[in-house]
Amino acid sequence: MKRAANAASLPDIPENVRAAVLKVTAGLKDQPGALLPVLHGVQEALGHIPESCVPLIAREMNLSRADVHGVISFYHYFRSKPAGRRVIYLCRAESCQAMGAGALEKHVKQRLGVDFHGTTADGAFTLEPVYCLGNCACSPAMMVDDELKGRLTPAGFDAWLAAEKT
Repeated sequence: MKRAANAASLPDIPENVRAAVLKVTAGLKDQPGALLPVLHGVQEALGHIPESCVPLIAREMNLSRADVHGVISFYHYFRSKPAGRRVIYLCRAESCQAMGAGALEKHVKQRLGVDFHGTTADGAFTLEPVYCLGNCACSPAMMVDDELKGRLTPAGFDAWLAAEKT
């Protein structure tokens, strides 16, 4: 059963954040199955989905806060905190695992000093797992923002990282 969030209990949200959420929801909320597109739109607009926005999204979508939170927490793609300036996605699918992704994962985590879903202390990189990049012929694969990289080795990652820091 759908239940609207109580408007009186909405938390204070910065006006720019409120405006972004309302713009996204206004354009999509009347479509069937609109919650996922709305969440993608909010994350695209803000870089993440602040927890303070959940009640507003719930109200605009005529859903409970639990419904909205449940979808956000179920899908690893959605984040409630800002990501680093660059997001690194490491493929963890079977083909990449068979071609050395486990060793690459360990190396990348060590080099960045973060685990999956973590952001480096300087805010430069967020590391995310992904379960197929569709680049199986070039395993192991990594994507940085929208740039796909294949046949990646620890040395190749180090070379990429050095070029990024220059």
